[in-house]
Amino acid sequence: MKYVKLAAVNRVLEMPAVGLGTWRAQPEEMEKAVWAALEAGYRHIDTAFNYNTEETIGKVLSRWFSQGKGKREDLFVTTKLPNCGNRAGDVARFLKMSLEKLQLTYVDLYLIHMPFSFRCNEASFAPLTNEDGSFSLDVDSDIICTWQAMEEQVESGLARTIGLSNFNGEQIERVYNSAKVKPAVLQVELHAYLQQADLRALCKKLNIAVTAYAPLGSPGANKHFSSKYNYSIQDFPDILGHPVVTELSKKYGKTPGQILLRHLVQQDIIVIPKSSNPDRIKSNIDLFDFELSEEDMCALNTLDRGENGRIFDFLFFKGVERHPEYPFKQRIDGW
Repeated sequence: MKYVKLAAVNRVLEMPAVGLGTWRAQPEEMEKAVWAALEAGYRHIDTAFNYNTEETIGKVLSRWFSQGKGKREDLFVTTKLPNCGNRAGDVARFLKMSLEKLQLTYVDLYLIHMPFSFRCNEASFAPLTNEDGSFSLDVDSDIICTWQAMEEQVESGLARTIGLSNFNGEQIERVYNSAKVKPAVLQVELHAYLQQADLRALCKKLNIAVTAYAPLGSPGANKHFSSKYNYSIQDFPDILGHPVVTELSKKYGKTPGQILLRHLVQQDIIVIPKSSNPDRIKSNIDLFDFELSEEDMCALNTLDRGENGRIFDFLFFKGVERHPEYPFKQRIDGW
């Protein structure tokens, strides 16, 4: 396994370069997937309050520890502050709820999941919605104040380090310039069709590690968007089926998924592919017995579509583009 060193306060942290993504799965499916991942050698689990998978993950980790298969310090666990908790006064309580579900005393990495925020339904801890189905925007939240509360979680020992997710370059610099504890990680959508070169260059300059979610293009996302939000993307991309990817798959004797993941890992990008299939879970971490040639890396680089390759623009949250911290306003303005 390859590890990426993180900038952290008074300690050296190493983050496994491959982790298990846990978005969008039913409890029984998630339980089997996490167990299969641990048995396959995964030591990095990525989750979030919004995913509703923390409780199941906690049960699996507790069983794994109790059977003597590993110790807490063997694992790297990431979770995230939900978009309905993006207020300084909510950070600690949401992290404590996550820790209770995960049956852990600390997480290795706590991320602000999204820069924009919604008002919270205190009964369900989900975003409030308006009568027209739009989401109730909290336009008074302040990401700098929220970050200061994130820093307090490091000081209290509930999070070993902290970071950002789905923030744009301007937002990252704003947080970085105000921070006592600098962001250690940025997690964003990143794959062959959306390679985020400018954002990655900024993170390299600021010594922020980059984690790619949807590194395979999230093939099941459009079905989820449609069923949960009545929202769908026309011409949903099939990155795994692109001729360049399939040809390289044949050349190296690897799956298309392994080719796409290796392309990212070879550039020191952390990847968190999601799968519930035990065979795919195993193959997604089996990336370190081959290396793509410079020519083949360049061929994959040419697949970049820039903003046209983005899948997760969050417009399934009806009305989100009106929030002052919506991170992809250039994409909207270009339409």
